Amino acid sequence: MAQLDFDDFDVLTFDCYGTLIDWETGLLNAFRAPLAAHGVDAPDGAILEAFARHEAQLEAGPYRRYRDVLGGVLTAMLDHFGQGPSAGEVAAFGGSVADWPAFPDSVAALARLHSRFKLGVITNCDDDLFAASEARLGIDFDWVVTAQQAKRYKPNPRGFELAFERIGLPPARILHVAQSLFHDHVTAKRLGLSTVWVDRRGDQPGSGATPPANAKPDLTVPDMATLAALAVPA
Repeated sequence: MAQLDFDDFDVLTFDCYGTLIDWETGLLNAFRAPLAAHGVDAPDGAILEAFARHEAQLEAGPYRRYRDVLGGVLTAMLDHFGQGPSAGEVAAFGGSVADWPAFPDSVAALARLHSRFKLGVITNCDDDLFAASEARLGIDFDWVVTAQQAKRYKPNPRGFELAFERIGLPPARILHVAQSLFHDHVTAKRLGLSTVWVDRRGDQPGSGATPPANAKPDLTVPDMATLAALAVPA
């Protein structure tokens, strides 16, 4: 395992979904009812990979709220099978973020890290949906940058740039922590940030709910508990 000198950093910034919140479980739970109602039966891996493709396409276009991105993904996925979701199904799926669970180690790890560092989040989400996730995580982040505020979705750099403006420190003093190579690490490294890859998927095949990408994080850990133990030794 590669090592970082954590004394080099004053602030840790995080991706939320996939890193702190178990979005693949949340997504699969949210997909279950509408897909079954329309007679669609597909393996979990295929559902997540289709989600990744459609979400990236929609987020690369003109800005729309994340709940509308999710609704667009559901519509596109059912359209592939000649089906169309109801307005209620679109609304329920779009708001499902509030129900997505936190990973079991996220709450304790964030509390431990917050004892040493200031913490920020740069998330592809709406303000209100992220607020529900923040409550699940049991922490008040020092800085919150959402796609709704940036009017762009990662991997677009605008969210990172907005975070730099608000934090007021050079990138060398900020360590970015994320699961998605595609959404986070490629852009963060290009902007001069050191990064930690929380490789939640481990040996699972494919790239799940994120498109595949290549990046070189400075540190790879399997979970948040490992990062917290390294950064804030007992």
